[in-house]
Amino acid sequence: MRCGGVLPEVDVVYETWGALSPAKDNAVLILTGLSPGAHARSSAEDPTPGWWEEMIGPGQAIDTNRFHVVCVNSLGSCHGSTGPASIDPRTGERYRLKFPVLTLEDIAAAAHATLEQVGLGRLRAVVGPSLGGMTALAYAILFPDDVRDLVTISSATRATPFATAIRSLQRECIRSDPEWRKGDYPPDRGPETGLRLARKLGLITYRSAQEWRERFGRERISGAGPTEMFGPEFEIEAYLEMHAQKFARSFDANCYLYLSRAMDLFDVAEHGGSVETGLGRIRAERTLVVGVETDFLFPIDQQGEIARILASAGRRVTMARLPSIQGHDSFLVDMDRFGPVIAEFLCPD
Repeated sequence: MRCGGVLPEVDVVYETWGALSPAKDNAVLILTGLSPGAHARSSAEDPTPGWWEEMIGPGQAIDTNRFHVVCVNSLGSCHGSTGPASIDPRTGERYRLKFPVLTLEDIAAAAHATLEQVGLGRLRAVVGPSLGGMTALAYAILFPDDVRDLVTISSATRATPFATAIRSLQRECIRSDPEWRKGDYPPDRGPETGLRLARKLGLITYRSAQEWRERFGRERISGAGPTEMFGPEFEIEAYLEMHAQKFARSFDANCYLYLSRAMDLFDVAEHGGSVETGLGRIRAERTLVVGVETDFLFPIDQQGEIARILASAGRRVTMARLPSIQGHDSFLVDMDRFGPVIAEFLCPD
């Protein structure tokens, strides 16, 4: 691991769609955000809709008629890959906080090792949104000869102080829950309140004020009033509560802490002493950088920085500034804008 420590065994879950060409030159790697698993698209084996269902598939922006698409679940996650919730084979107990410090470079290295295991070397493209976009940068820096094209979406070379402050507060929500028990909670009874509050704070920052205003306005919850003093009364409160409860029941708190901190630890400048030197290690033939004007978690000037520095280093770069109102989460919902941009980049002919 980059910051020390060893994992004696590592499992990495991945899913694939589309046929691999005889020359093995059409593989596209998808690196995920903080919470999704490897199930980015439905398949015969698992027909449930994936988290990027409208982006990946036959005739879609990431066209599985042309590309062999591989989505890897991040190291440190709780969706099958080895993480804090996994069993340490040396002790027979869950790693919990004995899991080594996790970095995005570790996630990139685990993805790279996974692809090597299945015989994939140089990739047609590496695509990543949010945390996945930062991991895509790490991948292209660590393995420059294995990335032909690079797509970073709503990403950055390092977190802003604002983003770090938000994530720090999210982590404090979890650690302040008595049920967290310093990370030593039983599998069936974790810090649900802390995780629920952390998710609510995240949801608020993932969308824009403009969308909240247009979507919810001053609408109140229909039916009876609050069941408790100061309880939810507005539709926006009910929306946050519903999604927070769903998340808290499906995600491990320690995994959340590790992945959240990994985003804050990432800094391209650590690869050579400056952001310019770090990005200068990327040798992708072409790079697409996508940003959203209403994203205040990863402000669009951060994507502009990536594009500007790569262009100054003589790389072929396309910068797409999208006016989506859904903020940071736009890449998950605004397919009308994101789809054509990514499709044109991957298949310019």
